[in-house]
Amino acid sequence: MKGKAAVLTAQGSPMEIWELPVPDVEPWAVLIKVSLANICGSDLHYWRGEAPWRVVPAIMGHEMTGTVFRMGQGVSTDSMGQPLSEGDRVVYPYFFPCDRCFACTHGNRAACPNTLIRRAIPCDQPPHFVGAYAEYFYLPPRHYIFKVPDDLSDEMVSPLNCALCEVLYGLDRVGVSLGDTVVIQGAGGLGIYATAVAREMGATQVIVIDRYPERLELAKAFGADHTISMEEYTTPRERTGRVRELTGGRGADVVAELAGFPEVLSEGINMVSVAGSYLLIGNISRGLKAEIDPSLIVAASRKLVGVITYDPWVVPRALDFLKRNKEKYPFHRLISHKFPLDQINEAFAFAAEGRLSRAALVP
Repeated sequence: MKGKAAVLTAQGSPMEIWELPVPDVEPWAVLIKVSLANICGSDLHYWRGEAPWRVVPAIMGHEMTGTVFRMGQGVSTDSMGQPLSEGDRVVYPYFFPCDRCFACTHGNRAACPNTLIRRAIPCDQPPHFVGAYAEYFYLPPRHYIFKVPDDLSDEMVSPLNCALCEVLYGLDRVGVSLGDTVVIQGAGGLGIYATAVAREMGATQVIVIDRYPERLELAKAFGADHTISMEEYTTPRERTGRVRELTGGRGADVVAELAGFPEVLSEGINMVSVAGSYLLIGNISRGLKAEIDPSLIVAASRKLVGVITYDPWVVPRALDFLKRNKEKYPFHRLISHKFPLDQINEAFAFAAEGRLSRAALVP
């Protein structure tokens, strides 16, 4: 039995559709039939060669959902103890902490330096299906997996294991609380989710910054009190001044960098209030530089927090967030276009235009 996959043979090159052997399922492992896989901003960075990819040929993609296709011996429930069967809709973390390093053994599995080690497995070697842009995805033995409630659509759930979980975990780490002001740099998928999450965590004021009016309008629909257009406020000084104006001169309790560009760091730090926090999630590209004034951090006792993944408890909490708010926010607008798997290059070109939150692939 074989399955189709979109394969990257070189960064910056078009992807090719390959047929690969569907692997046998080990004890405690699960083979997923992918139903929807999204194009995340980080996928665009990898595709363009702006962030390192360890090996080729490779199957990219990580933001996805699907159904249980086969279960290995020993698997009978999901990670919350709910009975699990073939055909059940599921979601799961896309990364795999090693549980054998200093970070993991000290309770920091979300900071495991080996968490993305599967990127070192070329897809022409078993288990082959180690990325989202394929008909199948192989979950290794004893990995976390969670059943999806029937009242949540694939379109609502597919961004969960990256965009929603990342910002939920990050905002929890910096401690957003009742009455806070939160500024969000970047209104892509992560920024839109962060807007709603900050609102539900008790933020009194949420301010979103972006270049595109379509994104800013969507941020408003997800709970933003104010938006700052980079077309109207064209310099960092003007945007920082606007944030100060909206916060009575003191700045924001939390600023979240979700734009993915290092040049926003200096601007973001200047927006943070005394003793406030700056959360960095978007800048994953290696080797890029940002010029900052360290005295702005030290003199105001500001805190910088970086987040790359999340802990397993975040997934069921994210599912609960969607259930509680499915009628409150227009989640159906977050995926604006769908493409069949064999049109993956057209989908990436479309997503690279940057004006939409997510494009998705249907294997």
